[in-house]
Amino acid sequence: MHHPDSQLLFALFMIYCAAASVQLFYYLRFYTATLTFRHPESDGNFPPVSVIICARNEAENLKKFLPAVLEQDYPSYEVIVINDCSEDDSYKILGEFLLKYPHLKVSTLTKDPRFPHSKKFAQFIGIKAASHEILMFTDADCYPVTDKWIKTMISGFKPGKEFVLGYGGYIKSKGLLNLYQRYETLFIAMQYMGMAIRGIPYMGVGRNMAYLKDVFMRNKGYGNYLHITSGDDDLFVNENAKPSTVSVEFRPAAHTRSVPTSGMTEWVKRKLRHLSTARFYKPVHKILLTVEPLSRMIFYILFIYLVSAGYLWQEVIILFIVRFLVTYIIFFLNSKKFEEKGLLPFFLIFDLFSPVINLILYSGTIRSKNLSLSWK
Repeated sequence: MHHPDSQLLFALFMIYCAAASVQLFYYLRFYTATLTFRHPESDGNFPPVSVIICARNEAENLKKFLPAVLEQDYPSYEVIVINDCSEDDSYKILGEFLLKYPHLKVSTLTKDPRFPHSKKFAQFIGIKAASHEILMFTDADCYPVTDKWIKTMISGFKPGKEFVLGYGGYIKSKGLLNLYQRYETLFIAMQYMGMAIRGIPYMGVGRNMAYLKDVFMRNKGYGNYLHITSGDDDLFVNENAKPSTVSVEFRPAAHTRSVPTSGMTEWVKRKLRHLSTARFYKPVHKILLTVEPLSRMIFYILFIYLVSAGYLWQEVIILFIVRFLVTYIIFFLNSKKFEEKGLLPFFLIFDLFSPVINLILYSGTIRSKNLSLSWK
């Protein structure tokens, strides 16, 4: 007869093995998808495109980054900037660009205390103003890495495809916060692109994505979640994308880079805003996105407990090493593919703490009934 303590330890060991199995399943099923995916070749067809950018008090970023969007190597496209209630020099800077770039359009929204609005309204104005069927989206604090951005992104629009999900990374700078933002952005990209490749599209990022105008109009825009501050990108994909209608594009020529948050307070606000939309995802997506970090937390907690208890410690350590090597190698190969440098020395510590950070912040979004309409 087994001692109760040994029965408990055996049960915990089995849970530890199950958590490791879940982790390995996610990595080998979803996070390798980006490593084996073959992008479709361009058919030489370059349909006209409308690029839409919403900007609120982004004068400096517009001055710095908008030329990279306006000077793309693409035969026919327009750039629509919605100057959303800006109180800085955005109007003046955009006026100067209008004189230089005939394919630039500007819509200016003025502030009205009786009509506060989120980014979705500005986005809607831009979509209504778009002349073309293919809509591409990025942000005012973003820039395409190359002048082949549009050309590479639209190669995903094969017959039947309505969405193209791109990669929007952050500009590399000094500091732990920058490293963590870049790690998390890469990990999320491995997740949403890997799942889309495997037939489970659940989100995209507004820093770099494209879809057909007909999809927006046919599905009545943001109607079902107009009351939610965020979600112009991820919720729109979550609600309207189907496995057969989504393509992904993450070749380096199609990357965008954004200005990362420099302070902890600003980063927390941005995270809270993004996490606040996750509870509106489809139930199956919420389950898939919860199981992975939950199994990771259980895995690390039980590793520490079982090793300290000395129970089957050799088997516990071997399984830890196997799980670490598999996850590290897959993350390493993805970091090369997405051109994210300098993250590997921090992989283990970020892998350990990111589920805890997200759990704390997500619980904050549940407690917070009212999130600001500010979208920057």
